Amino acid sequence: MGLDELNDDVTKAYSNLDDPVELDLDRETRTELAMLVAVFGTDDVSELIQRGVHQLFRTTVDTGDMDFQLRGAYDVTYDEYLSGMTYDEMTGQDQYPQRDDERRYQM
Repeated sequence: MGLDELNDDVTKAYSNLDDPVELDLDRETRTELAMLVAVFGTDDVSELIQRGVHQLFRTTVDTGDMDFQLRGAYDVTYDEYLSGMTYDEMTGQDQYPQRDDERRYQM
């Protein structure tokens, strides 16, 4: 897999997200969400869920877990995804043919 497959999967996932998204909350999540509603003094639960997604995303990027997951599944990093090209493409390493070590010193 690579950068093109990741782009396709992100686009597909984005188009599959319904607006609004329905959630089934377990008891623990419901209790935690109720606490957050009380603490932040808001009646807009969707705002808290959006904040939660933003926080999870930021934490995943900051801890390197995003790169770890992307490298394992797509063989790219988040920086490569953002730039739209792999490190090899950025540095030009994919432009040169591979060396043939067996024939390297033959005259």
